Amino acid sequence: MNFFTKETSWSNAEFIVFKLCIASIYVLIGAYFRDFFLQYRIVFTAIFVVTVIWTVSLWLKKMRSAK
Repeated sequence: MNFFTKETSWSNAEFIVFKLCIASIYVLIGAYFRDFFLQYRIVFTAIFVVTVIWTVSLWLKKMRSAK
């Protein structure tokens, strides 16, 4: 079973459903464990900033190479 070797392509409209699914579980987890996450807000903020910069740089690199 080569489940992880198959390649698929998703349209933006199809990917929105996946993003909403992931975001909704994040909101539920955050609401349930609110006090726990408040203790580590600086760590989570740092992770968020690093991953946003990383994602934007990957996106820009892909946009430049697509030309």
